[in-house]
Amino acid sequence: MTDLDMRTPGALADAERWTAHNYHPLPVVIADAEGAWVTDVDGRRYLDFLAGYSALNFGHRHPGLIAAAHAQLDRLTLTSRAFVHDRFAEFCHRLADLCGKELVLPMNTGAEAVETGIKVARKWGYQVKGVPDGQAEIIVAADNFHGRTTTIISFSTDPDARNDFGPYTPGFRIVPYGDSDALAAAITPNTVAVLLEPIQGEAGVLVPPAGYLAGVRQLCTDNNVLFIADEIQSGLGRTGKTFAIEHEGVVPDLYLLGKALGGGIVPVSAVAADRDVLGVLKPGEHGSTFGGNPLACAVGTEVVKLLETGEFQQRSAELGARLHEGLHALVGNGVLAVRGRGLWAGVDIDPALMTGRQAVERLAAHGVLAKDTHGSTIRLAPPLVVTPADLDHALAQLAAIL
Repeated sequence: MTDLDMRTPGALADAERWTAHNYHPLPVVIADAEGAWVTDVDGRRYLDFLAGYSALNFGHRHPGLIAAAHAQLDRLTLTSRAFVHDRFAEFCHRLADLCGKELVLPMNTGAEAVETGIKVARKWGYQVKGVPDGQAEIIVAADNFHGRTTTIISFSTDPDARNDFGPYTPGFRIVPYGDSDALAAAITPNTVAVLLEPIQGEAGVLVPPAGYLAGVRQLCTDNNVLFIADEIQSGLGRTGKTFAIEHEGVVPDLYLLGKALGGGIVPVSAVAADRDVLGVLKPGEHGSTFGGNPLACAVGTEVVKLLETGEFQQRSAELGARLHEGLHALVGNGVLAVRGRGLWAGVDIDPALMTGRQAVERLAAHGVLAKDTHGSTIRLAPPLVVTPADLDHALAQLAAIL
């Protein structure tokens, strides 16, 4: 065995020694990547079927995005919002147009976008709807995943995310996902918003019943409640449309965006809404030092340009059909069920065969990287630049481990 062959164990040991255990990564140490493929420190290649939880929708080191980042690095990287920089307006304008909204508020992480949406909804409730001060309520769905800040985990039903982090922030009501009747019953005069993932990613890529999102939209309209769509994982081409909520022809009041908006290069998130909603914020009431920085705007603008062509949405729809056809062929042969849209799938492995963790470890040994969630479920979300041959290869490896 050469010295090169020994690099992975040493790198894993160093990571274990110096980092807190907030993740349980697979024993793979990635050193290089391009497109849908990554290479570890020992020279082994893997097909990336996680894509950074959709942060890498356009693949690793997309040439146009890398060029935009390099060009901006040579000019200007940060000013803070104390000043205006020359990349800011174009990014906000293009993203607003992509969303069909009037205003954009750039932030950094997805959790920041969610926190921003919560604050905006509450302020809108007090100033526009007339909810008594301190009484605003936001309805959320069970099994949600919107981030890990103290406020967000206060309305999580996942014990790993929530337990031992109290006291918890009040002001949230939890209803079953996909249950319109439960949602309707939960609305009160103090309800200011309904916050949902159009497809629940962390829960196992759960697609709601047909008509559910349209029903939520109608309930929100009828009761003067904001509909907030968390499209941080599901948006920006992942499901075959720009936004997953478009599959039901629904337009929310606020879009929460992140992950792919940074092109896999820098963290970029945003909230998009019309002026009568986002306009409730006044200077000094909300902000972020790095939110909307020049480097983020340069990369984010190129991301929006890629989406404006429709190419990636079409690739996701067409290749997604191929992916789901291949996955459904495995049902009854080690797979219990398959869910998802576009290039996004939740696959329930027969627990009599193996756990989800065992499945992704075996897939990694076969050169395909994916991630497990909730027992025996694995998530598949390849970059939108994946090829048909790549898809067929990954499906063959999944069949092999089963």
